[in-house]
This record gives sequence, structure tokens and C-alpha cells, in this order.
Amino acid sequence: MKTRADEFSGLTVAMITPFKDGKIDFDVLQEQVEFQVAAGTTAISPTGTTGESPTLTHEEQHEVIKKSVEFAAGRVKVMAGTGSNNTVEALALTKYAEQAGADAALVIGPYYNKPTQEGMYRHFKLVAESVGIPICVYNVPGRTAKGIDAETIIRLSEIKNIAMVKDATGSMDGASRILAETDLTVLSGDDSLTLPFMSLGARGVVSVVGNFAPQDVIALCAAMNSGNLADARKFHEKLLPLSRGMLSLATNPIPVKRAMQLLGRDSGEMRLPMTELEPGATAKVRELLAEYGLLTQ
Repeated sequence: MKTRADEFSGLTVAMITPFKDGKIDFDVLQEQVEFQVAAGTTAISPTGTTGESPTLTHEEQHEVIKKSVEFAAGRVKVMAGTGSNNTVEALALTKYAEQAGADAALVIGPYYNKPTQEGMYRHFKLVAESVGIPICVYNVPGRTAKGIDAETIIRLSEIKNIAMVKDATGSMDGASRILAETDLTVLSGDDSLTLPFMSLGARGVVSVVGNFAPQDVIALCAAMNSGNLADARKFHEKLLPLSRGMLSLATNPIPVKRAMQLLGRDSGEMRLPMTELEPGATAKVRELLAEYGLLTQ
């Protein structure tokens, strides 16, 4: 069945934000965008959780979104992270992303202040009805302390440009309801759950490991979308140690930035309160990359 934003099927990469001496390194950001274009990635998602958006100023978020759009140059879609627990801020960031030429906005559920489901609904409704680009509702209760109920998402689907859900709840029941009762495009929010979510009807993933292993994530999504379960399972089993093992070591994006550094594609620099990965865990990242075939030990 066709979903509302099928053009975002496949791999969307949750991009890291490269830093050098405390400032955003736009040269490296451009290299990372080019890497994803060459891989055939469907979309990039800058200024999300993996992009350390909580430590970016609004001016920096604007610049990363603007540069990502410029670097992509229409060759890969841009789904900009524009969420906030302050509706006014989320609206302003989403309007900016639209003006900058982003193809969609990834809007996280309001965090910390734990609104009611009615508050969630009104938050997304106001943002969506104030812009013309598609909105992807990002449901990640592990980060926000409050999930968005399936009933609320089903209700939100009545708004035309609420088009996608990035589901990082791990709930098969919730995803099943959304897929059964709406035409929203559901994307897995966890690399390790891409195959099971797609078996229910999800169309792809917003991926962290796609930063360094995009071809295999693309192959997994393509296999599932074509009904080739055998190939999909092969790629799932290959990717699982990398996605589960790496993200179990520390909070995302700490291990991912270390992996990118080991691969020579990032400085590995973090912004406080995020800190660099400890030496023992770094050795494990090196081991995982080597076992995967991305790095020679």
C-alpha cells in the first residue's frame, strides 16, 4: 500500500555534526554529505539527536541546515531536525528549515516538560499547519520522558502535511496500529529494529550506523520493500552486531563519533556535557568495525 511520503522510503541518515576546536567544521560536513550522495542514500537528517542539536545554538542549527541543503544540492533529500520542547522554538526552527530549502522536518516530541497527549497534539498541529513541508513526528520516549500515544499519532494523521513517523519506541503494537489506521510513512528509529518494523509495513529507517555503513542499510531496506525476506535477513544479521554493540557502549552519538574518527571521517570531538568515549570502549568500537570489514585492526 502506498504511504503518504513514500519518497522517503529507504535510508535516512541521522547525521553527526563535525566539530573542530569547538566550532562546526563545515568542510567535513560537506565531505559527509558527499559520502551519502555517493552511497545512494534517500535522505540526510542534520541537527537531530545524533547531530548533537541540544548543544547547538539556534544560529548554529540554522547554519548546519542551510549548509546541508546547499551541499545536498537536490541530490539527496534533507530532513532537518527542528524539534524543541518549546512550541514557539520548534515552529521558528521548522519555518527556517522550510525557507532554507529542506525537504522535510523531523520534529521530536516535546521533552522534559512532559505535556499531556492533548498538548502533544496541539504542538504538532500548530507546527504542521504553519509550514508547507512534510513533518516527521519523532517518537522517542527514551529521550523525551514522555511518549506520543498511537491514538495521538492517528489523530495527527488527519493533518495533511504530517506525513511520517520516526518510531523509536520499540513497540510493535503501536506501530501496527499506526500502519493499520493511517497512511503515514513509518520509519524505524532504531537500526536493530529496521527489519521487524518493515515487516509490519514501515518503509525504512532513520539510521545511525548509516553514517559509516550506508550501503548495507540501503540493501536491507530495498530487500524488505521488494519482499525479499531472505536477503533482508542476511543484511539484518550482518548489521546487528554493529548497531547493537556500538550503541550499547555509551549514549548516542558518543560511540558513533569515535567510529567516524577511527575511520578518518571526523575529529571525534564532542561538546559538553557529551564526552569522548573511554579507551576500553574505544577498543570495542575498533573491534566491531574490524569484524564488520570497515577497519583493519
